[in-house]
Amino acid sequence: MSYSVIYKDIGQKGYKETWDYQADIFKRLVDNKKAGMGVTDTGRNVLPGTLIFVEHAHVYTLGKSGSENNLLLDHIQLQAKDAAFYRIDRGGDITYHGPGQIVGYPIFDLDVIKIGLKEYIYRLEDAIIRTVGEFGLNASRFEGGTGVWLDPEINGKARKICAIGVKASRYVTMHGFAFNVNTDLAYFNNINPCGFTDKGVTSLEKELGSRQDFDFVKNKVKKNLQDVFDLEWTNQ
Repeated sequence: MSYSVIYKDIGQKGYKETWDYQADIFKRLVDNKKAGMGVTDTGRNVLPGTLIFVEHAHVYTLGKSGSENNLLLDHIQLQAKDAAFYRIDRGGDITYHGPGQIVGYPIFDLDVIKIGLKEYIYRLEDAIIRTVGEFGLNASRFEGGTGVWLDPEINGKARKICAIGVKASRYVTMHGFAFNVNTDLAYFNNINPCGFTDKGVTSLEKELGSRQDFDFVKNKVKKNLQDVFDLEWTNQ
């Protein structure tokens, strides 16, 4: 049975504004479930899920279990690079968001999809692996962490192309993934990405040797998410 989801491409938005936006949707879904209205007798969710696509200005975000030591800049240096910093309530350590990166925030009720959190993350990774594969790149998972990687088991060559960090309450999700398309990778030099000091980051642009059509890639990600989660777009 397909899961009804509202798709919102909100373009370029600041991190805090987008965080508040998705937090409001998340709260409504969770409150709906607390009130006993999460799933009807027919298995249909009273409220649809939401998938948000956004492109942020330069920002570093640190997960609740992360260490601020993995941010290698002080406040003044952050300002000089026109970057913001937020400690947030997702899992994972530190990562970077910025122009040229597709950030996806799926706010889904996993009870309706009938999967657990581990399977949810697996499917997010699968959607990105499929997308990268359509550009002739062989991406995969890394046993020691979430996200999508190229050459994850080769010392000195492992590099992440998509970071994943999520939060869930009552099996409702928020936060999500950050997929490097035309991202300025120099900004990752200011952190230990996801807490790793011995692994790199990459982008479609870097791997393919040319700047990519951002909207074209975005549509592929959207389609692959639709396939792996069996989504049905709705305007509700």
